[in-house]
Amino acid sequence: MAEMLAAVAVAADRDDPLAALAVRRVPRPEPALHWTVVDVRAAALNQHDLWALRGVGLPADRLPMVLGTDGAGVTPDGREVVLHAVIGATGHGVGPDERRSLLSERYPGTLAEQVAVPTWNLVPKPPELSFAEAACLPTAWLTAYRMLFVAAGLRPGDRVLVQGAGGGVATAATRLGAAAGLEVVVTSRTAERRERALALGAALAVEPGARLPFTVDAVVETVGEATWGHSLRAVRPGGVVVVAGATTGDRPPAELARVFFTDVRVVGVTMGAKEDLEALLRFCARSGVRPVIDSVVPLARARDAFARLASGEQFGKVVVEVGAP
Repeated sequence: MAEMLAAVAVAADRDDPLAALAVRRVPRPEPALHWTVVDVRAAALNQHDLWALRGVGLPADRLPMVLGTDGAGVTPDGREVVLHAVIGATGHGVGPDERRSLLSERYPGTLAEQVAVPTWNLVPKPPELSFAEAACLPTAWLTAYRMLFVAAGLRPGDRVLVQGAGGGVATAATRLGAAAGLEVVVTSRTAERRERALALGAALAVEPGARLPFTVDAVVETVGEATWGHSLRAVRPGGVVVVAGATTGDRPPAELARVFFTDVRVVGVTMGAKEDLEALLRFCARSGVRPVIDSVVPLARARDAFARLASGEQFGKVVVEVGAP
């Protein structure tokens, strides 16, 4: 059986997720009806990958599992594509009764020399974007795009607070928001990250919890317990807090009185639709906006990439490059 190199979750370790990671050879995927095997050229890491190594959303009976939701590569007929990582939402390739999942939850992911996906999930890669840039978009950047322009419905001139500068979604929201004419405010614990957020186009960068000089129309919330109260105080009456993560915990005080007295909407977002990814790719190609890449490592050194992500010191996306199989 033909084999390939991949980054694989082989166990679950809540305290030391890197202990559950192996970079090893696994069987190559076999093409199935209505699926395509893509030669991966680049894949980007997400917090989802670390949670999987902790066993969250990846039970023991699905191990070992190739990790990775983000990827870009080449089809057998030579097309350069970006992979939409949501499987089962439309029924394409899996049938109408399978509930939604992401690559690396039920089906092997993108951190490998090859990955199999439903053919419907393939989106053409704009020639203006490199494989590394395109690989950054399907999870964090797609989530940020949907948070800003679909869930919050923001328009040029609106104000948005982005909690936690430096993370994948937060960095994407800062860059996309500024490019679309939003007045972006970011928070970060470090002066260095605040300065980098300003360089990306943020209008204001403050310490977490700081009182803002104005209320905002929307909040991009991925931090959770540590910033939840600040998010509710910062948003204007009738505004919206869009939630796509909770890296510091998912059980903050609800502050329901503040929510209903100020008529605030709380909206959840996970990833985005295929048409959102297509729109995001067009936006990046035409505007010149590119993902912020923290570092790039080869697949053989994927453990270094995971260590960088786990450290929390990255600013932007950590990318794994994959050569031709």
